[in-house]
Formats: sequence, C-alpha cells, structure tokens
Amino acid sequence: MSALPRDGGAAAPRVPVPSIEVAFPDLARGEIGNTGIPFVWRFVARESGPHLVVQALTHGNEVCGAIAVDRLLDQGVRPARGTLTFVFANVAAYQGFDRADPYASRCVDEDYNRLWSPEVLDGPRQSRDLARARELRPVIDRADALLDLHSMTDPCPPLALAGPRDKGLALARAVGVPQHIVIDAGHAAGRRLRDYAFFDDPADPRAALLIECGQHWERAAPAVALECTLRFLAHFGLVSRDEMRARLGGARPAPQRAIAVTDVVTIASERFAFALPVHGLMVVPSAGTVLATDDGREVRTPHDDCVLIMPTRRPKVGETAVRLGRFVD
Repeated sequence: MSALPRDGGAAAPRVPVPSIEVAFPDLARGEIGNTGIPFVWRFVARESGPHLVVQALTHGNEVCGAIAVDRLLDQGVRPARGTLTFVFANVAAYQGFDRADPYASRCVDEDYNRLWSPEVLDGPRQSRDLARARELRPVIDRADALLDLHSMTDPCPPLALAGPRDKGLALARAVGVPQHIVIDAGHAAGRRLRDYAFFDDPADPRAALLIECGQHWERAAPAVALECTLRFLAHFGLVSRDEMRARLGGARPAPQRAIAVTDVVTIASERFAFALPVHGLMVVPSAGTVLATDDGREVRTPHDDCVLIMPTRRPKVGETAVRLGRFVD
C-alpha cells in the first residue's frame, strides 16, 4: 500500500501514472488579473448580453482547461456582446504539481469541487481550498452561465456532465460537444460548482456545464477544452459562429448521446475493489453482474446494458467509485 493521499481517505494502491504529454502554462504573469481577485479576468463588451464564466483548474492537476484559457487570453479573445470572465480557480494546488506524485495536486487541503453548498460556504470550516471558493463565490454569483473545464484520471472519451435538470441537458446539446452527455446528480461527498445554488434550480434560467475533456495529461485534452469553450461562447453570441469556425476549422461534431445515471457506488471501506477490469463508458450487458466488492459486500449491476461512468483506480473512503447509467438516446 502507498501512503495516504494528500486529500485524505483510504490508502490507494499504486497504479501506473499516464504519460504527461502537455506543457503546463506559466500563470504567474496573469496573477494580478483585472478584477481585484487573483487569476480572474473579466471583459465587457459595449453591446449588452449575458455574463459567461469559463473556469479552469477547479482541480490543480487538471491542466487542459488552463491551457485553453491561457491560449484564449494570449490571443486576445474578447466578447462581441455581454461579459466574459475567465477564472483560474485552484492555482495554489496547480502550483504544487509534482511529476513524481501528479495526483496529489488535485487540491491543497480538500476537494474544491465538493464545497459549493451554503452549509459549507457559510459555515465555520476552514481550508485553503474553501478560502478560494469563498473568494470566487461573488464571481460565480454574477454568472448567467458557467463552463467548468475538467479532465479525468484514466483514459476515457470526453464527457459533458449536465446535472439532473432539463436546462443542463439543453445547454450540453446547444454546445454540441463532446459526444457523450451524462445526466447526473453529483457526489455524496459534497456539492459541485456546477450544482451550486441557482444552477440547480429548475425555475432559474441560469445554467452550468461541466466538461471532462479526457485524461488529465493527454495531448488531445486541451483541444477538447478549447473547442468546448469556443462553442459555449458562440452559443450565447459572445463570439460569432464565423470566428468559432475560423479558430476550430470545419469539422462537424459527432451526434451526441445521453446517459442517465441510475446508481452511484460510494466507497464504504478500504477493502473496496473492482471484481473485473473496468474502463470509462464500458457497458456491462447483464443485470446482476458482480462489479465490485466492498468489505465483503458485493456490488452488482442494477440493470442490463449498464454503462460505467468514470470508474476510479484510486479508491478513497467516502468518494465515488463509479457512477452507473444507461443510454437514453
């Protein structure tokens, strides 16, 4: 067994670390930002329109979004209407990245993306990740729509996590990429930013979309992050379709498919283990297949054609081991 991971939980078995195929941008030059909040940039057009927030580095080792946002800042992308805010979120975790232990810089003290409930944000708890969430909360409160750029521990086709509301699914379809959309309700360990407050209110038009762009450090992930960002901006008219196509080329995205989450497997013990080799978007044909064991308890697939969504290879007590779903279109 390895030592306990930095962010707590059960000890994780050592697994091979994927190759790091991308160069990490130097964000120091952008620390001052232009809003009074470090690493936050806001641009306002003369023509009125929605306020969009694009966030990178929700997790410090998920670098693809930072590469895409840094590139758009370098290229001087500005909104044709409305307001565009770029956020580099957990930069403290990013700055602690260590190639010898690349998973440790997911966060500093605790997962920044499990803190977005009033009970936590307004409560007495203290951590460096929570302090940053509180610092950025006013930025999020001003958003009409949010794009939150992530990546995954293991190789998997990119995923759009739309949340449980119809407006999240509609936004995912309007952006048009990636091919697979997950209709889900988050994690038992805490509320994600994409489910924060009004984003999760079906009566409120404000919506959020979380994109898992591929494996953390694969060469293709930044291109996915860039395409999703430009299509998100184009959907709301902050950049023109012509500008989007000029930056992306003329390739048409594949038709999208939606997967509805039916069950979430949460790790209950340090003895959790998958009972068969698993990978992202793997389909298990038969209901009742033993998928894992957890302190001797069998975890079985609840239905036929069960889709495995983001199974973890680094199990930690209290975290999600895998989400289970079915294709709904």
